[in-house]
Amino acid sequence: METDIQNIILKTTHAQGIVKTKVIQSLWSGYGQIMRITLTGAPYESVVVKYIKPPLAANHPRGWNTNTSHQRKLKSYQVELAFYKSYSGFCNASCYIPSCIHFESIDTEAIIILEDLDASGFSERKTSVTATDLKLCLSWLAHFHACFMGKPPKDLWKTGTYWHLETRPDELEALEDLPLKDAAAAINQKLNSCKYQTFVHGDAKLANFCFSPNGLKVAAVDFQYVGGGCGMKDVAYFIGSCLDEAACETLETELLDFYFNQLSIALSKKNTSMNAKTIEQEWRAMYPVAWTDFHRFIKGWSPGHWKINSYSETIAQHVLLQLKNHKL
Repeated sequence: METDIQNIILKTTHAQGIVKTKVIQSLWSGYGQIMRITLTGAPYESVVVKYIKPPLAANHPRGWNTNTSHQRKLKSYQVELAFYKSYSGFCNASCYIPSCIHFESIDTEAIIILEDLDASGFSERKTSVTATDLKLCLSWLAHFHACFMGKPPKDLWKTGTYWHLETRPDELEALEDLPLKDAAAAINQKLNSCKYQTFVHGDAKLANFCFSPNGLKVAAVDFQYVGGGCGMKDVAYFIGSCLDEAACETLETELLDFYFNQLSIALSKKNTSMNAKTIEQEWRAMYPVAWTDFHRFIKGWSPGHWKINSYSETIAQHVLLQLKNHKL
């Protein structure tokens, strides 16, 4: 680890020394590392450090080495800093996130020092889910969305998610599904024109959730693509990240019912005048639209991806037909 980064860690954590450094993972396309730092003489036994240092040469695993891609990644890290600085305090135990101990940026480099979720009781990572796991995460999303309902996303992405149309012109250009390509702007507009807007996590996949060993609690990480939007973007993306097409179809109604019940509970705790049933009526209709929006991205980004399946194609075709008939 570079000396100046070590000094920042020691100073801001009030530690006497660094006992051990372990790389948890590299950031996408080689833009830095996430490390677990074991400390001595500090209030924390360990912290997690996200160190952003863009590479001199881009190396995207799927070949999207463009300036657009580079600038999007740079902004994403500034958005994450802004989220921790200005918005993380709005989250509660029902949408647990790691506390931010320190953050700073110099030119294109940045460092974020975070609570170690492993040490706080969220040490489990999953590659497959039970029904309980699914509902834990959907509950987290519902409470997160309730926390930020109606808030303007100042200093975040105006429109959240990493696949947002305006930030993905190259992938749209590569899309060979012409009806879907032609409808992309209309789909985007439908989602953006929802009366009820919140903050979306923007990359709410299973890999970004950390579970307690007893399976009763969950926390989330990675806020690079948090921004304004309809909550169905997170819900559709999360469900699609966990389940195969048969399960997506079979469980769709049950999972949406559960999410909206949790959203109602979360909103009632906020003592807000917003009507949960009214939000549900608008957002439930947006679920297939949000699904189709991601489907548009994935077909342009990686045409052979496993998420391109008959369930997604059926939803997309239905949405396109509704748009054509002005029924959406």
